[in-house]
Amino acid sequence: MTEGKIFNIQRFSIHDGPGIRTTVFFKGCNLRCKWCHNPESFSSRKQIEIHPYNCIGCGKCFQICPNKAHYIDENGNHRIDRKKCTGCGECTNVCFTDTLISIGKTVNVESLMKSILTDLDYYSSSGGGVTFSGGECMLQIEFLNEILTECKRRNIHTAVDTAGAVQWKNFKKILGVTDLFLYDVKAADSEIHKKLTGVDNGIIIENLRKLSEVKAEIIIRIPYVVGLNEDQIEGISNILEPLNISKVEVLPYHKLGNSKHEALEMNNKSQELEIPSDKMIEKAVKILRSKNINAIKA
Repeated sequence: MTEGKIFNIQRFSIHDGPGIRTTVFFKGCNLRCKWCHNPESFSSRKQIEIHPYNCIGCGKCFQICPNKAHYIDENGNHRIDRKKCTGCGECTNVCFTDTLISIGKTVNVESLMKSILTDLDYYSSSGGGVTFSGGECMLQIEFLNEILTECKRRNIHTAVDTAGAVQWKNFKKILGVTDLFLYDVKAADSEIHKKLTGVDNGIIIENLRKLSEVKAEIIIRIPYVVGLNEDQIEGISNILEPLNISKVEVLPYHKLGNSKHEALEMNNKSQELEIPSDKMIEKAVKILRSKNINAIKA
């Protein structure tokens, strides 16, 4: 049975498709968005979050770590040498203060379906279902296809949240078992997209147009980040105007990911970004609606 790598299962989600949903976050991503609020999704391997202010200095993690990755910095704070740490999780097994938390696990289809089916009554009563997100869930296409197939076999509504930077053959594999695509569009200009995410948007826009042609149900998500992509809304609206799109959601940037960057000891320039005002978002929505696009603030 195919296995997959995930880092979180979020229950009772109401923002990732219709109704009450379970959102499964896959580990591993091929974009590096400057504003990312899920930095734990970047790497496909297990990682250790550290919350040094919880540490009571018992020393058990220092003793058990096979790679001697734990150390005390010049300010007396407990830290992890990320070059040495393999994410094995031995230290988290002996930590009882939540200083050390393991991020990421390997699951098979059977165990994940068991978790998904726990909330089956909520899906049925609310018109909800399951959303597969990330990271980029479509990088694990074989596992994704198997779990989507199992969901559809049980008549559970399925949604795939994707940035679209994968080969079209991956989309073709799951078209028959995916009810809804939540599709990120971050910039219209390819060079700006590359500057903001690390990759250009050629294949992303091409895949979006192909999805539109095959009449897939699509909700577009546009992250609105002040100083980075607010000048891209007009261009994005021009791309979306001729396409078969159900709805466009404009998502204001937020700072909820800052604590995750700190816990993973990652360089976090996103903390300097500004939270957009309601007026800014309303202007973006107005631009999109001027092209007869069904746009809302999310």
